[in-house]
Amino acid sequence: MTRYLIVGAGAAGVAAAETIRRRDPAGEITLVAEEPDGYYSRPGLAYYLTGELPESQLFPFTLEEFRTLKIIWVNAAAASVDPVSRKVILANGRALPYDRLLLATGATARGPDIPGGELHGVVNLDNIRDARAIIGRARKAKAAVVVGGGITALEIVEGLVAQKLTVHYFLRGDRYWGNVLDEFESKIIEHRLQEEGVILHYHTEAEEIIGKPGGLLKRGPLEVAGVRTTNGEVIPCELAAVAIGVVPRIELAETAGLEMDRGVIVDDGMRTSNPDIYAAGDIAQAYDPAARRKVLDILWPVAREQGRVAGENMAGGNAVYVKDAPMNVTRLAGLTTSIIGAVGGGGRDEDTIGIVRGDSETWREIPDALVSQQGFDVNRIRLMVGERTIAGAIVMGDQTLSRPIHQMVVRGVDITPIRESLLAPGADVADVIAEFWGSLKLA
Repeated sequence: MTRYLIVGAGAAGVAAAETIRRRDPAGEITLVAEEPDGYYSRPGLAYYLTGELPESQLFPFTLEEFRTLKIIWVNAAAASVDPVSRKVILANGRALPYDRLLLATGATARGPDIPGGELHGVVNLDNIRDARAIIGRARKAKAAVVVGGGITALEIVEGLVAQKLTVHYFLRGDRYWGNVLDEFESKIIEHRLQEEGVILHYHTEAEEIIGKPGGLLKRGPLEVAGVRTTNGEVIPCELAAVAIGVVPRIELAETAGLEMDRGVIVDDGMRTSNPDIYAAGDIAQAYDPAARRKVLDILWPVAREQGRVAGENMAGGNAVYVKDAPMNVTRLAGLTTSIIGAVGGGGRDEDTIGIVRGDSETWREIPDALVSQQGFDVNRIRLMVGERTIAGAIVMGDQTLSRPIHQMVVRGVDITPIRESLLAPGADVADVIAEFWGSLKLA
């Protein structure tokens, strides 16, 4: 009987466990979960914050369902890996043996590196406990400051707006998410935030989070009372949210002596430099044929697929992970937005460090392509048009063409017949793409 050990109960770890059980009904599967809440939808936290989704609907599996799959659930933190004896040592000293090990430890949010970053009322959105804390504190707060960029920052902003707080959003530069969105797209998002009552502060950095004594007798832990900016302005608030990026949790992998870079280096079967150890999800640095290098993806669908491939191969299969053009369908200031493939324009996002949740390093690649775009206000398409293929796209608002465009990018569809039409001044990009897609008969 093969002993499978999985560290991490997120998208990658659970997908691997399900796949292993399908291939090996008799194997022993142990899943080590540091989070006491178990497996839940991280993308769903945004909708939980806004009140659109009850907490109960964040959980796709119950512990009873895991038991039905005969998965041994261990709620503990893993401290180290001994690859010689093939054991994982838990923080409580217990040793768990394995024949095949999957590291799916995910990523953790970066904390603020400024005075006051440890105060009560400084929050991020790393997990469901953070979401609960934000909701709980928002009930007693009047105003909040949000610092950071990317998708998570907006998830927090919109959640706090839904909680009826006055929200101040700090942007270090002159626009939002400059290394993924172009200037026009950034301004669409910023305008929509302002319509919701969000107060945008451009060229603004937090220098210090100011505290005051908490509790009824003012003797409790220091609570957030405001944020001082680098220009000396003080914004009074009771809650300060930080979303400046995440760091892959590679410490456990380092104890195993695996080959590392920004994450854990894996091959196309999700194997690490140790043949008995696999890695998947936020920590896995896998080859991207478009970028021609190994990249990190902090994306739920990617984690699920990597976990599936790892599970197949741990159980004796021969699955290959082929990285598609990364795609995320998200909501930015209430506007459904699909980000596909390489869309970087050389801009810089001054509000984040490294990679953020819901992000792919591939998006920031600057393709050898020309821009074809159409649309204003809320419905917009921006295509990165290469010599023969579409390298990437942003689709805002109407999502009718997001799937066809994604498939055209993934399949490397030859767009030579329509390239001139796409790049013509005033081109009706949507009509050109829709007619061409229909003629391909690939849908």
